[in-house]
Amino acid sequence: MDWVTGIGRAIDYIELHLTDEIDYEQVARQAYCSSYHFQRVFSILCGFTLGEYIRKRRLTLAGLELRNGGGKVIDIALKYGYENPDSFARAFAGFHGVNPSAVRGDTTVLKSFSRLHLKFILEGGHLMNYRIEEQPARIYTGYKRHFRGAPGSRADQECEFFVNTRANQYLLQGMADDPYATYNLIMNINDEGYDFYIAALLPAHMRERIEEECVLGKADAARFEMIEIPATTYAVFETERVPFPTSLHLELRRRAVSEWLPSSGYQLAPGAEINLHHWYRKPDTEKRFIELWLPIVAA
Repeated sequence: MDWVTGIGRAIDYIELHLTDEIDYEQVARQAYCSSYHFQRVFSILCGFTLGEYIRKRRLTLAGLELRNGGGKVIDIALKYGYENPDSFARAFAGFHGVNPSAVRGDTTVLKSFSRLHLKFILEGGHLMNYRIEEQPARIYTGYKRHFRGAPGSRADQECEFFVNTRANQYLLQGMADDPYATYNLIMNINDEGYDFYIAALLPAHMRERIEEECVLGKADAARFEMIEIPATTYAVFETERVPFPTSLHLELRRRAVSEWLPSSGYQLAPGAEINLHHWYRKPDTEKRFIELWLPIVAA
């Protein structure tokens, strides 16, 4: 079964069970893949997590029922998976901008999050370079921020994170083997959010002595943590060489999943997604590019 048919079946399953407790494993079975693979591909293609989709669809339907006088608030809250009226009211107000008790017929403005519909669009027909690489276990040195939602959906916040932590980046670059290589590690991805690391690969003697005064000292070393990544198989893709490849990264990610992955014989695996930024300075800014490393396993 192809991915388009599978994700269509999964969406149909979700829509039929919006008033039930939805098991993500059952959703993924509709697409004949693992739950992790389905959730990662879904978030990359759609720009929001599976949980966000289900939550917004339920709140949309709950709003329609309240507008049409379909029942008491407590009954509708229970129907759409909320254990008590207070948690429902908070979620409802956060989505619609109005408390459920204030909904009065057609006079109340509510938001609507429409169900996903698949359209068949011919894509591809062009070359996409990639390589499969067995990466040994590595220890990165870096610092993180936790973001809610799907990786890539908080691009503005990720950018702000870069801009406001330049001092940490300069310290890492000063210790790294390659001062022009910056790693973004996207880890601990779940339905609520993800950890976003800015990191570098340091020589072992620098990493192991980082708290010594001749390297950073304890105060500055406390800014960073050691991130251990086990040996992993990756599919590696590269953006074009341009002065600002960050503008190409998300589209490369989407194409890797929508065009390469379905016919590759692999599926996404749990593990760190790595973005390796080759950020050369003048006069070589036009040679900058980003490598996208997606953890994979045989399907």
